Amino acid sequence: MNKITFFLVIIICVCICSGSVGYAASSPDYIVGDGDLLRITVYDNADLLTIVRVGGEGTILFPLIGQVKVDGLSVTSVASKIEVMLAQGYIVSPHVSVFIEEYRSQRATIMGQVNKPGLYELKGYTTFLEVLSKAGDLTKDAGDKAFIKRKAESADKMEKTIVIDLKRLVERGDTSQDQPIIDGDSIYVTKAGTFYVTGEVRKPDSYKIIEEGTTVLKAITMAGGFTDKASTGRVKIIRKVNGKEELLERVKLDVLILPDDVIVVPESFF
Repeated sequence: MNKITFFLVIIICVCICSGSVGYAASSPDYIVGDGDLLRITVYDNADLLTIVRVGGEGTILFPLIGQVKVDGLSVTSVASKIEVMLAQGYIVSPHVSVFIEEYRSQRATIMGQVNKPGLYELKGYTTFLEVLSKAGDLTKDAGDKAFIKRKAESADKMEKTIVIDLKRLVERGDTSQDQPIIDGDSIYVTKAGTFYVTGEVRKPDSYKIIEEGTTVLKAITMAGGFTDKASTGRVKIIRKVNGKEELLERVKLDVLILPDDVIVVPESFF
């Protein structure tokens, strides 16, 4: 079981144990919209139980009070609005509960370093990890960042970009990074920068830059360290600058490496 799957299992177990698998029960901030099917109950008034779909005008019909505008309101706000309307001459201190029976069609796109990029449906409250699981999890070349581009809520607001630290989320279990995904979100998982180590090291190969500030010494350590024949004072870097290769000679071990660097450890003459 990989780390992402492990976190999803934990999330599902928590929902089951709390008796709130449904989105409305666990996420009252869900925004109601056209097409949602609502179950509305009024405590001690079983005859007012209503299952109704939000119409094209963003409204529903509810007994006693008639038409109610609910589009754009959270589940909690819908319940509060109906309570206020019922209290105006119909029921004393009404207590209303609103649950989502059926969700309208919502979708988000995930691209980049995932195994099955594409467009996915969101069934109610959905987090980044859940969408990532649907997309087959991260590829081996995934970087340590994912970006969520979110459409502007209104014409006078800007598009929003949310950054997810994948290292904190997947490796350290920091669930604060598991952001909710909403309709229209576009997710992009970055590709990790790679570098190459060749010559007199024990494991010459390509490697991912796993953290910012990786030095030549760190890169050589990842490659197993120097061999007995290595000339440790003559390490070179072949680096692309503006599309052209440049050779940096006798680089110090504390020099920072860049994506696509080729670190060359020559053989000692002695």
